[in-house]
Amino acid sequence: MLAVTVPYEAHVEVWTLIAGAIALGLYGWRVLQPKALAAGYDPISRRQAAWFVGAVASMWVFSDWPIHEIAEQYLYAVHMVQHFFLSMLIPAMFLLATPRWIVELVAPPGSRAWRLLKSGSRPIVAGVVFNALTVLLHWSVTVRLSFEIGAFHFLFHLMIFAAGLLMWMPIISPVVEWRIPPVAKCIYLFVMSIIPTVPSGWLIFAEDVVYRNYDIPERLWGIGVMDDQTAAGLVMKLLTGFFLWGTIFVIFIRWANEEMRADEERRNAPLTVDRISDEFALSDPVPETVPPGGGRVADLGPDSAEA
Repeated sequence: MLAVTVPYEAHVEVWTLIAGAIALGLYGWRVLQPKALAAGYDPISRRQAAWFVGAVASMWVFSDWPIHEIAEQYLYAVHMVQHFFLSMLIPAMFLLATPRWIVELVAPPGSRAWRLLKSGSRPIVAGVVFNALTVLLHWSVTVRLSFEIGAFHFLFHLMIFAAGLLMWMPIISPVVEWRIPPVAKCIYLFVMSIIPTVPSGWLIFAEDVVYRNYDIPERLWGIGVMDDQTAAGLVMKLLTGFFLWGTIFVIFIRWANEEMRADEERRNAPLTVDRISDEFALSDPVPETVPPGGGRVADLGPDSAEA
């Protein structure tokens, strides 16, 4: 088994993409933000700026040399790590970096683009698109095209990135009213964690090589093809699963803390007439008591007593 090194290769298309992302970020910061502030929108926060820098840096690292060469030519496990970042983590970072006014600039409210984006951000649509693309990209024909033709590999990466943006919209959309409630977010992400277990199990328990393009005699770092295939399945199952389940845990804990805080504020609120009225409105009506004689208590007035 021959161990090899990864020769350097320049990727002009990746550099162009990263330069374009940086240029758009600077344009939004310097040119568009003052107009948004004049229209009453909030400025880009430091947190959003940090998310943007992290997203662009991560995209560069996982799309350029040497990860590009390792994922495309040598190790399918690295290919799965690359897909995790490009389809899961980096799209989420870009959404967290995006202010609402950017969305409204690209798709003005009420326009056809706005309606299409809103429809695509619904959980069922976003989930079906993302998972269908995930299954498609693990089809042997798709993997072979990605392996043999660099343009297809680049196109597939753009597709999974766009699908990742759509997948995260119900959770962290810049348009707050498109987000679903916290409990629904947990259910949605749980469902999203199920589909990847199918191709991952296929890779883990396969008794033969699934993708022949990765069955090459020159083995990087001496890793065998079957070990690489098993590692790819574990990466897809565990890395994606832990990330989604960790997100579910954070969402649930935040929701529970907010509920407890709201209950405590209601209990400690000063007693007012409006509060008493609201409490009575929420309480169940008191049932009428029926005395042994069969009449209603409300009917037993002074005259009844005399009788």
